[in-house]
Amino acid sequence: MLAAADGTPRNPLARPRRHPLRAAARMFRMLFWHKFGVAFACLIAVLGVGFVLLTMLPAHPDTVDILWRIAVCGAGMGLFQQPNARAIVMAAPRERSGGAGAIQSSARLLGQSIGAAMVALVFGVSTGGRGALTALVLAACLAAAATGVSLTRQFDFVRTGRPEHKPGATKPAEAPGPAAR
Repeated sequence: MLAAADGTPRNPLARPRRHPLRAAARMFRMLFWHKFGVAFACLIAVLGVGFVLLTMLPAHPDTVDILWRIAVCGAGMGLFQQPNARAIVMAAPRERSGGAGAIQSSARLLGQSIGAAMVALVFGVSTGGRGALTALVLAACLAAAATGVSLTRQFDFVRTGRPEHKPGATKPAEAPGPAAR
């Protein structure tokens, strides 16, 4: 528990009326911060479950049947993306956090492009009008693989630790020029 200025205990979730999303994020950090691998794996698993649910659509589904299954996919992806981006940026030294964010954004865009190309390839290769089902099964398999990879964060052989970075400890090599002679 945190203490207020007068020394009385204060609940970290004390202001949910003003900032409900901040309160939810604070609660997530308190409960799962040390178990990010498991939390990320659960969120990616929700995405995979949504893909599996989409593969089980009836032949002539109602709009509601499609929407709630897509909502499960969106919830899994949406809840996974922000904590994952935060973990990536927080793992970088402060002076390189902008570069880490840029690399993360580039990787996300590359993944979207490759995903769209893979779906087009699956639709082109599939026969008998089964392209959508094949693409969803492939997406569910990739989400299962991502869940497995995320679970490996819990093992010590994956965590190598971040080396201590001391500003000014290493100086960049100077280019030879007129001043170096």
